[in-house]
Amino acid sequence: MGNTVTRGLRRYALYVLIWTVIGLFFFSQAIAQKFVAREPTPWWHYLVSWMVGVNLWAILTPGLLWLGHRFPIERRNWLRRTALHLLFSIGISLGQLAVESAILYRLAVFPSFMTGFVPTFVFLLILAFHQGIVTYFTVLGIQYGFRYYRQYQEREQQALRLELHTAELETQLVNAQLSALKMQLQPHFLFNTLNAIMVLVRQQKGRQAEEMLAHLSDLLRCVLEDVEAQEVSLRRELEYLQLYLSIEQVRFPDRLRTEISADPSILDAAVPQMGLQPIVENAIRHGLGKSSSAGKIQISAARVNDMLEIKVQDDGPGFPNGDSWQGRGIGLTNTRTRLHQLYGEGAKLTGENSERGGAIVTMLLPYHLAPESSGREVVEVHALHNADR
Repeated sequence: MGNTVTRGLRRYALYVLIWTVIGLFFFSQAIAQKFVAREPTPWWHYLVSWMVGVNLWAILTPGLLWLGHRFPIERRNWLRRTALHLLFSIGISLGQLAVESAILYRLAVFPSFMTGFVPTFVFLLILAFHQGIVTYFTVLGIQYGFRYYRQYQEREQQALRLELHTAELETQLVNAQLSALKMQLQPHFLFNTLNAIMVLVRQQKGRQAEEMLAHLSDLLRCVLEDVEAQEVSLRRELEYLQLYLSIEQVRFPDRLRTEISADPSILDAAVPQMGLQPIVENAIRHGLGKSSSAGKIQISAARVNDMLEIKVQDDGPGFPNGDSWQGRGIGLTNTRTRLHQLYGEGAKLTGENSERGGAIVTMLLPYHLAPESSGREVVEVHALHNADR
């Protein structure tokens, strides 16, 4: 309550100040006319006359603003509301002139023609009635100007809020798309592994099946620790890869050899979580899987200027007819789509045949550090430099 009264008093004081400035402005004009016309009336008569008039309008201003707010002129009712405000302006102008006439007559200013209330009222009616109507609509015009300005600011703020909300929704959509791709990618790998375990069981290779299940359990536990992450460090990704290769090693104990090489200085670089696994799986399937002899998978990571370059190379038959890989298959297609969602045109996934035989799949990523370094206990990655299994 106290704050409301204080704000009201401050607002009214502002009205008085504005109207006083207006009155002094027109008083200066009247004084100039007085001296030019050599009019003998004392100057203070003009000052009192103007101050009485403008202070009456200052008193009326809150009421004028209330009328403007209560009966706004809008496009759908502008004619009816304009006529209504015209009636209000006539009544208020007449009332203001009547009060002003009574005060000026009592103060005995301009005694030559303000000899009584009626002569004073008639004189002011002729002199200032139309001015009162214009004053009424001027106050309303200023009020509507401020109102439209506030509405414009509100629309601008609403547009900014909508733009921010749209950006947030776009981010959520991208995250949802990435999560959906991960959900497609990980079950794809999981189903393939479970398929391999079923084959081992049917072949009555119980020990190998149990070993593969144990490795799969370790891998799933490791992956679930970072289930919400779209990016992990290269170090963490190589841990996933080692666990995955341990599963494949059970399937191909005498045929699969792997070599992982990565500069220790780039192990904190960010890579898509489980982004390497489908590429290595593809190399094993189409390299080692299509050959009866032993095969080798080489994984290397290096920084090239502002890019992280990861290569997966096998020594199998390579791409048919020398054609480059076009991203066929769920795992590799989703990997390429994830790269585009995460990095846009800044990432690439390409494939080509090696001059020494076999295929090379290259992943190029913008080099940056992983969002968070994992503080959890991790499985040791053995022999990151030229280590054969």
